[in-house]
Amino acid sequence: MGRREEKRMEISRRTCFFFNLFILFLITLLHTPTIAIKKSYVVYLGAHSHGMKPTSIDFDRVTDSHHDFLGSFLGSKEKAKDAMIYSYTRHINGFAATLEENEAEEISRHPDVVSVFLNKEKELQTTHSWDFLGVIKDNKIPHKSILKKAKLGENVIIGNIDSGVWPESESFNDKGMGPVPARWKGFCQNNTNVGVRCNRKLIGARYFVESNSHVTNNDMFVTASARDIYGHGTHTLATAGGRFVPNVNIYGLGNGTAKGGAPNARVAAYKACWPTEKVKNSCKSSDVIAAFDAAIHDGVDVLSVSLGEAPEDYLTEGVAIGSFHAVMNGITVVCSAGNRGPLEGSVQNVAPWILTVGATTMDRDFLSYVVLGNNICIKGRSISSEVLSPENLYPLINAVDGKVGTATDEYAKVCSMGSLDPAKVSGKIVVCLKDKHALGKEMVVVTAGGIGMILVNDDAHYFEETYAEPHSLPIIFISAPDGRKLFSYIASTNYPVAHITPPETKKDVKPSPNIASFSCRGPNSITPEILKPDIVAPGVNIISAVSLANGASSQPFDHKSRVLFNSKSGTSMACPHVSGIVGLLKAIHPDWSPAAIKSAIMTTATTRSNTKKPILNGGTWSKGTPFDYGAGFIHPNGAMDPGLVYDLTVDDYLDFLCAEGYNKTQITKFTIKPRTCKNDDLSLLDFNYPAITVPYLNGSVTVTRTVKNVGSPGTYTVTVTEPFGVSVRVDPERLMFDKIGEEKTFKVTMEVVERVINNYVFGTLEWSDGIHNVRSPISIMQAMGNGILLH
Repeated sequence: MGRREEKRMEISRRTCFFFNLFILFLITLLHTPTIAIKKSYVVYLGAHSHGMKPTSIDFDRVTDSHHDFLGSFLGSKEKAKDAMIYSYTRHINGFAATLEENEAEEISRHPDVVSVFLNKEKELQTTHSWDFLGVIKDNKIPHKSILKKAKLGENVIIGNIDSGVWPESESFNDKGMGPVPARWKGFCQNNTNVGVRCNRKLIGARYFVESNSHVTNNDMFVTASARDIYGHGTHTLATAGGRFVPNVNIYGLGNGTAKGGAPNARVAAYKACWPTEKVKNSCKSSDVIAAFDAAIHDGVDVLSVSLGEAPEDYLTEGVAIGSFHAVMNGITVVCSAGNRGPLEGSVQNVAPWILTVGATTMDRDFLSYVVLGNNICIKGRSISSEVLSPENLYPLINAVDGKVGTATDEYAKVCSMGSLDPAKVSGKIVVCLKDKHALGKEMVVVTAGGIGMILVNDDAHYFEETYAEPHSLPIIFISAPDGRKLFSYIASTNYPVAHITPPETKKDVKPSPNIASFSCRGPNSITPEILKPDIVAPGVNIISAVSLANGASSQPFDHKSRVLFNSKSGTSMACPHVSGIVGLLKAIHPDWSPAAIKSAIMTTATTRSNTKKPILNGGTWSKGTPFDYGAGFIHPNGAMDPGLVYDLTVDDYLDFLCAEGYNKTQITKFTIKPRTCKNDDLSLLDFNYPAITVPYLNGSVTVTRTVKNVGSPGTYTVTVTEPFGVSVRVDPERLMFDKIGEEKTFKVTMEVVERVINNYVFGTLEWSDGIHNVRSPISIMQAMGNGILLH
């Protein structure tokens, strides 16, 4: 055998060996068991059948039954105990557990289960605002103010599901307050200096955390108490129910008396939002549902919830489930609409039993100016602890011109982390383009040695709308059109220079309010027949109490600027304004249902600014619609005497679920008693909401509404402003009421008289007795011949 033949045979043997080895590897791989990934799920079972006065024995029995139930799927009760995160024992029936996907799917098929869904994360969504709302004037309470009649919300209890509370804030002092109401069942969890000490104002503080695994700081200070580290929860709770605190300002701006909507209300914090590696605060569904369950049991009158997520099926969304059980127990739930506007259909927290709040500006502003080397002066907004020397002009640089060599223009223009070269930027004012990460840019500029920043609105985002946020660096936020002037100047000279003037407070700004661009818009993406948002309230540059654990700018490097009060913007800030007003209404009308309170707020709202003209969308200055502002801008003093209300009971909400297509078995679980839908042709259009929304009108439709008299006897006459292309007839046109509590039903027929394709049209229906004006928005989208909506 020659050498070539021997070599070929050797190669053949090696090839055969490695082929066999590869086959063996494949066989081993195929026979190696895969490790199933476990995730956190919520198993929702409906409501409990405790009776009126459940005891700890009842709660223990429920937990034991949950263990038995879960154990039947996992193989043993012990495995169920290890897997279970929460057992919801009071009002909400269900549990949260760590499960494999196939286990969750198997459980979902059990007849006792309403829904099984992944434990999703939600996002967290305030002194002059109360003056703008008309409840305070020159630090005095006018005689006709809702505050006066409600005795500042005395003994109403407002709960807040958020990131906790900073208990030492003066907004929660209990000077002069009487004993805690005897009906209160709550407590302070970890009642220590490290935790949260309660008093006669802050009467409850509890925390809910699925596990420490998703919390970035496992220090006892963070995870074992309701103490607020981020500051969001303190801010929202103080806005809803904070006490009067004089001489409050932020860096000398906005000086005045801080106050909540219901200053004498008792408040309780339910911490369900925690810092994670990805976000400053994450609110998991399992923790949020546990907070709802506890708050219902503790005896709150109002729940303020400034968090949310993209809308989903009502039975697979934590806030929708928790708020349903709260409303069943007479608690009004107020939620934020979300901050993903102005995107159409982006509104969150859309369940009809929730009072959903969008955000507006108010008539106070924090102004600053950029003075360029060519003497052009540009107006912007600013709240800064540091100011530049007024005698000097400083070098000015476009962030793209100051980038490091490895950074792209796209990355550098928005001042992304690590994009700026200190050799080019140090000692200069840096111009950055706005994106969704506006706050982080300050750190980038500071790290690179910049002495100031001009933040320019992007045409693709909010165009002209700007707002002020606290910074330690001199920073000003300017509009997109003014940004073009700025960039043009920089390009015109080899030595661009500028100065940023110190910020100043301006009042009586007109027009106000305007809808904040970030405020989420309708229509309702889950049930388009229900108008959302319901109402709008101040949510821009709101000054309120915060946590001392953070600097004013919420930056990790900014330790020197710790403040007791701070300015924040978002629908998170608008929500507690309404929560405070709900507290006042509850003090005046303790027998009103959550639906009656919502109706009073919606039907007395205004759609006009302080110029007496229609409310506008900030940034574009287009005329607002009900999908921007719901029923309008809240009018607290009017809401306490609305005349008529559109009321709803638990049965009405169950009928709503019937009309939505939920089966009888699912709906029965809500009430723990046999429940059948009235009939098979229930219409969502007839749901007794204080607004009429018809998403698919082809030809004509008639809807029914019922109003209840909550005022003096009188005769109401209807006035209609017809949507373009639609005729509206109301039958009857007059309603006569002889006593309080009397109800009257009317029908509204809407008919297409002129085609309007691919667009909603809007109108109003208003009942008036000469004293009260009960106004409801009408929103209609025409469908074409076969009833299919054109998109």
